[in-house]
Amino acid sequence: MVLTLYKKDTSPPSRAVLMTIHALQIPDVKLINVHLPDGEQFTEEYLKMNPQHTVPMLKDDDFIIWDSHAICGYLVSKYGNDDSLYPTDPKKRASVDQRLHFDSGVLFNTLKATVAPVLYTDDKDFRPENLAKFKECYDFMEKFLTKSWLAGDEVTIADICCVSTISSMNEIVPIDDKQYPKLTDWWRKCSEQEFYKKGNAPNILLFRELIKNKLAEKQRTV
Repeated sequence: MVLTLYKKDTSPPSRAVLMTIHALQIPDVKLINVHLPDGEQFTEEYLKMNPQHTVPMLKDDDFIIWDSHAICGYLVSKYGNDDSLYPTDPKKRASVDQRLHFDSGVLFNTLKATVAPVLYTDDKDFRPENLAKFKECYDFMEKFLTKSWLAGDEVTIADICCVSTISSMNEIVPIDDKQYPKLTDWWRKCSEQEFYKKGNAPNILLFRELIKNKLAEKQRTV
């Protein structure tokens, strides 16, 4: 087995895959950082593997897969000792899948639409109309959390993927613990997991610095 992960540490999807790797305790994974500002994702070699030129991307011997949710599901299916992180029971899996689609379609889209203009265009601050959507995301999460974890009574890749995005969103619009007690408690429980401490906690600091430095740079040009 030669397992290689192409990643960017400030990227929530990359961090979700890293957390899944730690949760499964997969040893000897080769980690390759893709420097997007230099266009490393557009090299001929990278595009041949991944025409969408996205991160993260996983190479398992001669098998290549991208999209963080697809990668996380694949890792559990192939390397998990059981199916607890991604249940095979149809109803349980459907609940996990729904949360994963919510992450990609709502949470991450909201975060990306807010952050990308500051990171990659001439915007000097976050657009108010994008920031307003964070509350809706937090409201949904608060309502979803009716059990111990996001998709049931056990931690799953739904928790791993969503907490990667939520912890990033918190850097932009801090979560009010009084308004969102269930969300706050869930995030606390996630942060106590070893996979979070190893795969997300150090890299969320890099995301924080990236945003802080970019905003400071933009303000100097005002």
